[in-house]
Amino acid sequence: MTDIDVFNGDADGICALTQLRLAEPRNAQLVTGVKRDINLLEQLTSAGPGDRITVLDISLDKNRLALQRIIDAGANVLYVDHHFSGEIPKNSRLEAVLNEAPDVCTSLLINGRLRNRYVGWAVVGAFGDNLTRSAETLATGLSIGEPGLRQLEALGTYLNYNGYGERIEDLHFPPDKLFELVSVYTSPFDFIVEGRQHFQRLADGYRSDMAYAAAIKPKTGSTERAALLMLPEQAWARRVSGVYSNDLANQHPDRAHAVLTEKANGGLLVSVRAPLNRKTGADQLCRGFPTGGGRAAAAGINHLPAERLGEFASAFYRQYA
Repeated sequence: MTDIDVFNGDADGICALTQLRLAEPRNAQLVTGVKRDINLLEQLTSAGPGDRITVLDISLDKNRLALQRIIDAGANVLYVDHHFSGEIPKNSRLEAVLNEAPDVCTSLLINGRLRNRYVGWAVVGAFGDNLTRSAETLATGLSIGEPGLRQLEALGTYLNYNGYGERIEDLHFPPDKLFELVSVYTSPFDFIVEGRQHFQRLADGYRSDMAYAAAIKPKTGSTERAALLMLPEQAWARRVSGVYSNDLANQHPDRAHAVLTEKANGGLLVSVRAPLNRKTGADQLCRGFPTGGGRAAAAGINHLPAERLGEFASAFYRQYA
């Protein structure tokens, strides 16, 4: 029997798995990647009878064929996620915990499963997914005060920031290594203090990259309801694309944002955030293009051909007019 943990390399995936493995320790193989690397089940080519597969924070719809293959091979799968799932396979070896509500993330779903056992990590994961209200509501039971709350928000932001990049080399920490660093601590505050050199490395990188992003202005055609911004083909831009989108959404809660980053091999990486006050449509918009997906409040396109930029911009402005 083999145990395999498959998880998104962002804050939500890392914090969800941290909670689960603190509660249910396993010596599992880790399968993950940069945040946009979501077709992770394709890597499980030898799963078989009796294997235990845990899948966290990646779209079932994007992994449907590989999931069916793994179940048919006799493996048992726990699948927890909040992205678009489509039809759920019916099989006794699949336990699916799926919720696409805009104020839910995988860390919150795991927290519910564990009945608030490691609620601090659930709060960090929710902050990382820019679910500020959900995180702050859940944190009321921690009695940590405003300074403590802001520490958890910062950690969630930094963990999420680390997941963005076109390749592992863009990141400050490979996601599997970052999970191993944080998951030994039952409280995120212990990681902040005892793992402060790692926390500080993330903080310094985040602040430096965000300073570059602050100089970027919306493209012509942007309005008070929808703004499109273009980032250059630079490592800092690839790292900051998602958290910069979240930051813009928080600054302008009535405006939708599309942050497009030039890719070295041509084309564009796209991050879309629906207005915080109207968390709808981002997934629908992005699924209209190949390699697009996500959830209603936040979605993206892994590769938008440059010649389709005008088409995307028109669809984006129409969606949020």
